[in-house]
Amino acid sequence: MTEDRLLARIDGLFLGKIEHHWKGRDPSAIGKTAASGLHQIDENGFVEDAQADLENHGGRDKAIHHYAADHYPSWITEGGIPDNSVPAAFGENISTRGLTEDILCIGDILRLGTAVVQISQGRQPCWKVSEHTQNTRMAYLFQKTGRTGWYYRVLENGRASIGEDVHLLERPQPEWSVKRVTAARLTRRVSTEDAAILAIMPELADGWRTAFAKMASGDRAEDTSGRLKG
Repeated sequence: MTEDRLLARIDGLFLGKIEHHWKGRDPSAIGKTAASGLHQIDENGFVEDAQADLENHGGRDKAIHHYAADHYPSWITEGGIPDNSVPAAFGENISTRGLTEDILCIGDILRLGTAVVQISQGRQPCWKVSEHTQNTRMAYLFQKTGRTGWYYRVLENGRASIGEDVHLLERPQPEWSVKRVTAARLTRRVSTEDAAILAIMPELADGWRTAFAKMASGDRAEDTSGRLKG
């Protein structure tokens, strides 16, 4: 489905560097700070943004993390984060209002500023989001609520800044919202038929296709506790 529709505007743009945030833990670039002006985007995401663990964070299918500012009031009301929390409390690169996981779909092609990106997967939370928010249950809550945000792969390099438009250009998988696919991946409660479809979905990240292929074959085991607790 080809279209060109304005969805939102970039409210926040955040970049980070690799730091040792927690004693005895691996370094991370989850700590992001607000950035003004135009910033270059290449195949690895924002050129000025670092990624510490390229095996589990970053890479082509996780070049940019986008999170809905719409979720912040719920997290604050529920006591998940302090009432003075603002983006990027979860280490996101892009923040907008009006776009959430149930509105967007896997494979959506968007224009961010002058860059063209594609939604490749939801976010699979790990212990770092708990450490960063100082809430020991946050990784679990991310997973339970499905308010994880989503990742982009970069199709065309470009530049983006706060205030620029986010346009939807194409929607090849209208039946597969980010929320639906992320819930299937994180809970592993998915029919064999759906898992088989997702296992060969070309727009979905390689790692997620592999996971769904295992689910389609009947293997649904995963060490969730290791990822959530570190």
